[in-house]
Amino acid sequence: MKVIFVCLGNICRSPMAEAMFKKMVRERHLQDKITVDSAGTSDIAEGLPADSRTKKILDKYDIPDDGMIARQLNDRDFEEADYIIVMDQMNMVDAKDMAPVGLAGKVHGIYEATPNMRGRWISDPWITHRFQDTYDSLSEALPNWLDKIEQEL
Repeated sequence: MKVIFVCLGNICRSPMAEAMFKKMVRERHLQDKITVDSAGTSDIAEGLPADSRTKKILDKYDIPDDGMIARQLNDRDFEEADYIIVMDQMNMVDAKDMAPVGLAGKVHGIYEATPNMRGRWISDPWITHRFQDTYDSLSEALPNWLDKIEQEL
């Protein structure tokens, strides 16, 4: 099973989600069954490491960032991924527009697996400067995704 987390530039929300989800997958001993990655809908930050404020939050919770480098979502991602999980409405529109024919159904909102929270999104902390809020929101949404995916294995 392959999961790709997506935000605009792949330097704040999606690498944070990737790192957090990888840790959760390892804790459940599912790393041989679930592959985790991240990407951006834009190439605006391609080649850059995760934002220092994202790294600071990950360090605070002893979550390794594995030297992630920003990249743009591509056709191969759509072909290989089982789930492409986006952080906000703009990412949803952009990712679905980028999807090759017949693969837009792989794109899902971050809270889609969380009961009673569908339609909720995670704001871009690059704009809001609220990186702790991003972590807290991901802490709320990601366990539900892992439960859902684990049941599908």
